[in-house]
Amino acid sequence: MPQNPPASGKPRPRLYPRRSEPLQPGPIPGVAARLKILIVTDAWTPQVNGVVRTVQITAGDLRALGHDVKMITPEGRFTLPMPTYPEIRLAVLPGRALTREIKAFAPDAVHIATEGSLGLAARRICIKHGIAFTTAFHTRFAEYVHARFPFVPEKWMWRWLAWFHGPATAVMVATQSLKRELAGHGLKNLRIWSRGVDVERFHPIADARQPHAAPVWLYVGRVAIEKNIEAFLALDLPGTKVIVGDGPARAALEKKYPHAKFLGALSGEPLVRAYAGSDVFVFPSRTDTFGLVLLEALACGLTVAAYPVEGPRDVVGPDAPGASDVAALDTDLKAACLKAWELKQNPRAHSPRAFAEAHSWRACTLQFLSNLAVEKD
Repeated sequence: MPQNPPASGKPRPRLYPRRSEPLQPGPIPGVAARLKILIVTDAWTPQVNGVVRTVQITAGDLRALGHDVKMITPEGRFTLPMPTYPEIRLAVLPGRALTREIKAFAPDAVHIATEGSLGLAARRICIKHGIAFTTAFHTRFAEYVHARFPFVPEKWMWRWLAWFHGPATAVMVATQSLKRELAGHGLKNLRIWSRGVDVERFHPIADARQPHAAPVWLYVGRVAIEKNIEAFLALDLPGTKVIVGDGPARAALEKKYPHAKFLGALSGEPLVRAYAGSDVFVFPSRTDTFGLVLLEALACGLTVAAYPVEGPRDVVGPDAPGASDVAALDTDLKAACLKAWELKQNPRAHSPRAFAEAHSWRACTLQFLSNLAVEKD
């Protein structure tokens, strides 16, 4: 279990006392059975993306294990839209209120999920008061900023990211390949926190066929430049392309590709039916660190087409048992799509559903718990 690094020089003022009662052992060696866990995230509803879903599901599963979880989110705060991405709203000057909230909750462990204004404020408070904390690397921030502001060199952003995550006792990453890459950029204390899928929520539905010409090629996720969606929309494929999601690139892409069906952001049962009513899930992103939607699509019975890049390669690459029966990775995305359609028409030994069932959220939550830095005497 990572511990708070020893302070140097003058002792830092404690914001709240450590708990007086002893921590009771839980199912993981070194992790208490009941912890007060504070999770700070700038990514929150109504955003629909992998970061929000990961944080929501993890918080729910932590509560199911008996932990007391407090979420620090932009909800209920004064926010402004993020430049070039108005769907994301950032809290303005949240430090004073956040200090009060942390003091009142007196957490045993603090996890900072994102690098936005709330994440920065929480980082500053923790360092000021000597509170150990962990962070997570969910998003290729350097590439995303460079895609929107080409004049900002990626190396500058990587230096900033190394600065942001530097004081964390653990930086949680989804895959081994991402761990190796971040180490190459100077990030330290990297630990695996994988991703899973709720196979009870995401499942095949026999009568969910979409009212479009088959095969139905589905994309689910943010509709933004960094997702490389146009590489999918520009393909000459039979059937119908369906886009589920919203974002700053939607209007332009909808106008340029009028034959594609843009359904907007979906959640709950409509999202599950959109998955289950399609044939092949197309994942054109070259920059995602994992791709949670890959597992959701597989759980609903779809095969997958993607580039052989980090994310898809970690989830359904050649090292994943049974992946070759449910997914096609190719540098030619059209070839990957056609291969995935062939797999859908001619089922192999491993089904997409069975593949997804091998990736549970509970195992991921236990990884998260084992990575936390617990404040204790």
